[in-house]
Amino acid sequence: MDKLLTLEIVSPVKKVYSGFVNSVSAPGILGEFQILFNHAAMVSVLDIGIIKINSDTFEEIKFSVSGGTLEVRNNIVNILAETIESKDDLDVERARRSLERANQRIESHEKDFDRERSLLSIKRAKNRLKLAGK
Repeated sequence: MDKLLTLEIVSPVKKVYSGFVNSVSAPGILGEFQILFNHAAMVSVLDIGIIKINSDTFEEIKFSVSGGTLEVRNNIVNILAETIESKDDLDVERARRSLERANQRIESHEKDFDRERSLLSIKRAKNRLKLAGK
């Protein structure tokens, strides 16, 4: 248990991960950052990206996250994710369809479509496909 962090990841629907880890890498809105043992206390807003965990058994675990917050205090890391999926939970075909729909909306130049929403949809779909290795 020396030099380990306690990590808990929750979403609005379930607890996704709870355990001891060596490190956590997360996509902050200003770029990716890593949390190691004895990290300074901080709170960060998460962006769309990949959370990488190096577990206490040195297993690398990855999740696709669409945003949220991360808090570090006294070697305890809490992540509150808007949405989060492991590689096993990903629906690759759904991500591909979402990417295709968002690209079509942008290319159509419809009068009342939300361009920013479509761009975020593209970013989330590409992130899921990246995690899936597609």
